[in-house]
This record gives sequence, C-alpha cells and structure tokens, in this order.
Amino acid sequence: MNKYYKFIKIMRPKHYLKNLLIFFPLIFSGSFFEPNYLKKAVLSFIAFSLIASTVYIINDLNDIELDKLHPTKKFRPISSGAVSPSWAMAICAISFSAALIVQYLANPSFFSYLLLLIYLAINIGYSFGLKNIPIMDISILSFGFLIRVLYGGNSIGIGVSKWLYLAVLAFSFYLSLGKRRNEIKNNGIKTRKVNKHYTQEFLDKNLYMFLGLGITFYSLWAVDPQLSHQKMYWSIPLVMIIAMTYNLTVERDDSDGDPINVLTSSKPLMGLTILCGVLIMILVYVK
Repeated sequence: MNKYYKFIKIMRPKHYLKNLLIFFPLIFSGSFFEPNYLKKAVLSFIAFSLIASTVYIINDLNDIELDKLHPTKKFRPISSGAVSPSWAMAICAISFSAALIVQYLANPSFFSYLLLLIYLAINIGYSFGLKNIPIMDISILSFGFLIRVLYGGNSIGIGVSKWLYLAVLAFSFYLSLGKRRNEIKNNGIKTRKVNKHYTQEFLDKNLYMFLGLGITFYSLWAVDPQLSHQKMYWSIPLVMIIAMTYNLTVERDDSDGDPINVLTSSKPLMGLTILCGVLIMILVYVK
C-alpha cells in the first residue's frame, strides 16, 4: 500500500458521497448559485467530512479484531496492520481539530457545532456498544443521514421542509436495513454481534415498508404547493426507477449492502442517480 495513500484511506474519502446530502437544502431553495451560500455549503461539506472521518477511525480502532474476520474489512489499513493504532489516533485528533476550525469558517453558530457533536457522540456510542442493540443500531445509522440534511440547512441558514425531512428519514431507514440484510445474507452473525437478533424476513419487510414511505413522503414533498418550484413531480417516476434498480443491486449475491458500495458498483444505478440530479437542477433552476 502506498506510503501516503494508506493514511488517506483510513479517512474513507469514498464515503464522503453521503455528505452531499448537506447540499440538499441549498439546491432545493433555488439559491445554489449564490456565492455566499455556496461557499458556506462547501465549507460545511468539508467540516462534516472531517468529523465523519474522525468517526470512521474511532470505529476501525475499536473493531480491529472483528474486522480481521470480515471478508472485505480485513483489508482496511488499521485491521491489516498497514497503519498502526498510534498513527490512526494522531490522524483522528487532527481530523477532529480541523473540522472545528473549518466549521468556524463556514458558520460558527452554536447549533451547527451542536449537530456536528451530536453526530460524533451518537457514532462514538455506536462504536462502543450501541451497535450491539437491535433497532438502536439501525436507528443511529439512519439518523446519521438525517443529521447531514439538517446540518446543511442550518449551516447555510435555510430551513428544511417537513416532507423533505420525512422523506430523508424514511429513505435512511431503507438504506440502513438493506445494509443489515446483506450482512446477514453474506456473512451471518460472525462479523457483527447484533445480527443474531435479526432475520432476513424481518429486515425485508421493514426495508420495503420504509421504501414505500420514502416514495410517498418524497411525492408529497414534490407536489407541495408551498414549494417555490412547482415542477418537481416530474422527478417522481425517476426516483421510483432508481429505487427498483437499487433493490435489484442489493439483492444480488455479491452485494455487501453498504449504500456507497452499492451505488459505486452499479453503473446503471450511478447513471440514473446522476440523471436524477441533473433533472432536479433543471426543474429547480430552469424557468
């Protein structure tokens, strides 16, 4: 492993894709091209990504022995021995400190810092035991997505509508349940203690329940008469197609269920997601 790449890899930059949720409130507000707003959003994205990396490193340090038993996680820099725990802790401290500094440049408000620290706290709790409590583990994973959206809106100074809040929450549970489903299907309970409390049937039922709720909430948001952009309903069929494609990808035998890995491993899914993003930008900004 490259001398410097291994230090970057422990920060899991590929998972920064999740942090694009921070831009949602800005995009849907119709103010994406306002320089001041965009600057705050970019800085907020960087700050949250650094906090997320802090969480990933803490989690990897705590899970070294379990990760050694996992078919893919055993190749991570810390569990494979490429990066020592002492170096990992140093990078973790630097990442956390840098996040606080960048957040000050983005928006030094109390609530912005509070959301960052809440995300950090619940994920540290997750790493040190909450991940072994059924339902609690899935809830923490799901709230992580929701916090990104709320944090993005607060850091920029733009409110999040109730329907968008509910849609993000429902889709977050859908993604988290899919992750657990495939962990059990592919690895059983040996790589995660909490999996012994779940069955694939339970996860399937709830996964599709939250998918239905997510599409419903998204549709209600898209047709909300209070929206400044009234053409968002054109995106609903594409969101349905993306959901079906995601399901097809997740239910393949070689999928690990991780949302980012599912997205990046499927060219059709990636293409549809990009197409949806372009369509939304057109619907919001082309008058």
